[in-house]
Order: sequence, then C-alpha cells, then structure tokens
Amino acid sequence: MSETHPISVALPTDQELVLKVIPMPADCNASGDIFGGWVMAQVDLAGAVLPARRVRGRLVTVAVNEFIFKQPVRVGDILSFFSRIVRVGRTSVTVKVEVFAERFQLQGQYIKVTEAHLTYVAVDEQGQPRLVPAE
Repeated sequence: MSETHPISVALPTDQELVLKVIPMPADCNASGDIFGGWVMAQVDLAGAVLPARRVRGRLVTVAVNEFIFKQPVRVGDILSFFSRIVRVGRTSVTVKVEVFAERFQLQGQYIKVTEAHLTYVAVDEQGQPRLVPAE
C-alpha cells in the first residue's frame, strides 16, 4: 500500500453519500495510520443505511463479502462513504460501499481508500430472518 502521489478521482454519481466522518488521533495505530478495524466499523454503519430503508425494520450484518484497503487513512482526512444496493434477496440486501478520503492538506481532491461488499439480513423481533418487503 504505497502512497506517493495518488491520483485524485471524481466522487461517484451513481451512489448515495450515506456518511461523512473525520478520524481522530484516538483512532490511530502505533504507525500513525487509522486502525483498519475503525474503518471497517464505519463501513458497516454506512453500509446499513440503504438496506435499513429497504427493510423498514431490524437488520443484522451477516457477511462481509469483500473488503479492500487501497490506501491508508490518516488523522484529519475527511472520509466520504458512498453506497448502492447491488442485490436484494428474499431476506437479504447486499451493498457496495466505497470510501473516499479528502486529505487534510489537499482539500477538494479525493482518493479511494476502501471498498467493500456487505450483506445484511432483515430479522424479526426474535432475531429470525424475515422477508424483505417489495418496493
């Protein structure tokens, strides 16, 4: 994961901005990069936004189908989380989440730092899978 001068990219227009957050020093590892687990937790939160709308009720994360760290995340980066639904099953919704960092020193320039696919399942009050409502 070397990062000399990553090329700035345009933010997605076919996905919804579901979360923006700025990592702080408490979220760092000993090398000064943000913990991967912290990023994963934020992706899980962002990933649940669209399925929650679709499911209209309780849901749980059942799978992290893919998770790729492309570039390190640093303290002070402004992270933008974009998501879109890629599959709706009988009881599940799978989403793609892409995370872009606007570096503190390079305002207005974005690089993709993470992408992931996650699957959520609609559950009833007893935690049992239930059907995803039709749109």
